[in-house]
Amino acid sequence: MRKIMLALAATSMAAPVALPTPAFAQGYYQGKTWRDSQGRIRCRRPNGTTGLIVGAAGGALIGRAVDTHGERATGTILGAAVGALAGRHIDRSRRVRCR
Repeated sequence: MRKIMLALAATSMAAPVALPTPAFAQGYYQGKTWRDSQGRIRCRRPNGTTGLIVGAAGGALIGRAVDTHGERATGTILGAAVGALAGRHIDRSRRVRCR
């Protein structure tokens, strides 16, 4: 059983090297711009996911601190929603220059 496991481990480590990968199947990257499979130049821009997550966490903390009445779930949920929207907008609005 030990020999079979060692053989599987060695094969799995060698398989990615042995398999050919098409270099230009999906286009190629050059920094912030890339050329797609049809030859058009595309630009890599942030999609706002990082700002969404950070904004939701910060908004939830602020909303919980502001809402001091009752169980504070409403303030936490509203703060997370507003923070997520604000964080996503801020993250996506950063200017990225593509040349």
